[in-house]
Amino acid sequence: MFKNNYENTYFLTSTAIVKKQRNSDISEVAFVGYSNSGKSSAINVLTNKRKLARISKTPGRTRLINFFAVTKKKYLVDMPGYGYAKIANLLKLEWEKTIIKYFAMRTSLKGLVLFMDIRNPIKPLDKNIIHSALRFKIPMLILLTKSDKVILEKRREQLKIVSEKLSKFPLISCDINLFSAVKKIGVCELRKKLDYWYHK
Repeated sequence: MFKNNYENTYFLTSTAIVKKQRNSDISEVAFVGYSNSGKSSAINVLTNKRKLARISKTPGRTRLINFFAVTKKKYLVDMPGYGYAKIANLLKLEWEKTIIKYFAMRTSLKGLVLFMDIRNPIKPLDKNIIHSALRFKIPMLILLTKSDKVILEKRREQLKIVSEKLSKFPLISCDINLFSAVKKIGVCELRKKLDYWYHK
């Protein structure tokens, strides 16, 4: 399989408006998750660039869709983090609508990486995103982030719990992996999945 050099990834643009992708040659993979789920850290460790994606000290600050170019025609799309407790419920709802609208309008979307803190996975808004991904037949990779913060036995337990909960969904295609930006757990697996989606 062809391997992308993710270290060449660069910031492309930000937008608050979801538009149809009219260029059929473009391939996109979306990163989605709660505001404190570790999306920005994952982008930085994936690309081996510490400051490519801004890590805010205050979760919920990112309100734009951020595009990063792996190549000129392959994009990582960092969606606004959702569900932060201190953000007004109306704004949470708007962010969720933005994500779902993106799923509906971007035919260039090849896959979805859903980030969940291993200590509290499958929260309500995660379920909404999973249902939406199924509705639009988007393949998923679920990453249980911050895996370095729990012992090995707990990791196995959480993997089993998430697998059992996902078995209740009529999933099209979904893998579950442990992930830690700090210990670089699951980074190789993430790159392999992205390579597959970009070139299928």
